[in-house]
Amino acid sequence: MKRCFANIFQLGIKELFSLRYDPVMLFLIVYMFSFSVFEEAENATTGVVNAAVAIVDEDHSQLSRRISDALLPPYFQAPALIEVDEIDASMEATQYAFVIDIPPRFQADVQAGRPTVIQLNVDATAMGLAGAGAGYIQRIISQELNVFLKDERNKQAVNIVTRAKFNPNLESKGFQGAMALTNNITMMAILLTGAALIREREHGTIEHLLVMPLRPIEIMLAKVWANGLVVVLAASLSLYGAIQGVLGVVIIGSIPLYLLVTVIYLFSVTSLGIYLATLARSMPQFGLLAMIVFVIMLLLSGAHTPLDSMPVGLQFIMQFVPSTHFVKMAQAVLFRDAGVDVIWPNMLATAFIGAVFFFAALLRFRKTVTLMQT
Repeated sequence: MKRCFANIFQLGIKELFSLRYDPVMLFLIVYMFSFSVFEEAENATTGVVNAAVAIVDEDHSQLSRRISDALLPPYFQAPALIEVDEIDASMEATQYAFVIDIPPRFQADVQAGRPTVIQLNVDATAMGLAGAGAGYIQRIISQELNVFLKDERNKQAVNIVTRAKFNPNLESKGFQGAMALTNNITMMAILLTGAALIREREHGTIEHLLVMPLRPIEIMLAKVWANGLVVVLAASLSLYGAIQGVLGVVIIGSIPLYLLVTVIYLFSVTSLGIYLATLARSMPQFGLLAMIVFVIMLLLSGAHTPLDSMPVGLQFIMQFVPSTHFVKMAQAVLFRDAGVDVIWPNMLATAFIGAVFFFAALLRFRKTVTLMQT
């Protein structure tokens, strides 16, 4: 047993030295855990920021001007005044995301209590911006109407008070940064372990390992712990340096618990990376396989779209994918300050899926080794 651990440790050190002399992979690690996280968190927003809006003011009243003046930055650009016959052409040319058409005699009808309608045209090709922006504009118009009409009959009988939990300012920067880090952990773990195995096969060093008194499980465990250590260290530096330092995001949860969850998750994805590398015969084939797997894990794990909005059958299938549980744990720990008592079912699920991936990769790796020896 002692010799087994010594072999795993020495092989892991060899993996770290191999990575040290791979400038392309080192650059990719630095980029993915620094500039990539910063760029996505700072610029890839799903909220309403600097949205282009136009107003067709057919009333030219005090109330219509109040509505126009209430559309303020940073949510909206200064409203542009256009004519009715320009609405279709301007929206087809994507000049404006929102066009508000205020009808003639709008203020007079409101003061007289007569029914009146404001038309809001929305470019729904940008779905996130369309949904949130339309809601913002509706609330702005409603607020201006309530302020303008100081009559009790026009006040709402029920006031809706919205309280945002865990992100009271509704800022997307912290969420985007943490999810970018989570996705990059998945990508780099798969790429590092898979590329390490492919690199050894292409350089012929795998044959050198096979003639030594080493077992396939020792070779696999060495690759798992060495490459997993690199990803954990890079993720820690990214969390403290890029997200907390440069971006200024306040993490209310336990970072050590998040890193512990990351270690459990890395056991799964590094094993998956080795399994994909045993299926591929070259680095380009491995890259294509890894891309397909990563895109599925990225889009369907709940990092950017709620899992509850997916079909029930797909939700059930994604419970067998480790990234689904990792995203849940990352969000719970970093954003809601959840403890082990909350996330332990996901921790067990991730560890179980990791064990399945590891033994599947081990069987495939043993088969590959047997074919190489014959």
